[in-house]
Amino acid sequence: MELHEALLQISTIRRQLARTEQFRGYRAAPVALSGLLAIGAGGLQALWIADPFQHLGLYLTLWIAVALLSLAICLGDVWWRYRNSAGMLRRETTRLAIAQFAPCLVAGALLTVVLVQSVPDAAWMLPGLWAILFSMGLFASWRLLPRTIFGVAAWYLASGLWALSQGSSLSAMTPWTMPLLFGVGQLLTAAALLPSESERHGDAA
Repeated sequence: MELHEALLQISTIRRQLARTEQFRGYRAAPVALSGLLAIGAGGLQALWIADPFQHLGLYLTLWIAVALLSLAICLGDVWWRYRNSAGMLRRETTRLAIAQFAPCLVAGALLTVVLVQSVPDAAWMLPGLWAILFSMGLFASWRLLPRTIFGVAAWYLASGLWALSQGSSLSAMTPWTMPLLFGVGQLLTAAALLPSESERHGDAA
């Protein structure tokens, strides 16, 4: 029992320390690449999907594919760094950061399914809702990330609200809505991550 209690205390201390540690698992390059993918996908939408509301399946296929590819790139990089990390505290911080951000992704996926199946006429709201949920994930994680991430989260929230304010599929689902929300947003995120990467490289040197 004493050994079990000691292990629990050690685990609790490690989690508390992880909450005060800056998470350095997100790197600027993969995040910037996801932003460029969103901008490129906007060009594809302009060429192939003239009316997104009339071709909702194609629209969702395009942007869900971009989201999954971006997620695979970013989380793949985090996972590789996690597997090669020797420090228990760094691993605990990685798990904490993912746990804080994951709910917004799950909520976005479930919201998409429910909205498309139950209220397809309201599907034009998806870009704005996705951005708002993404901002919630960043707000939840910002204490583990560079302080400038708070401004990026505010960008996602403001741009998501702007998209909702458009009030129709013609305005909210244009080819440049998602590049504006997520392309610019991810490039801003990459810029916010760069200073911490420079500090890390400086410390390593």
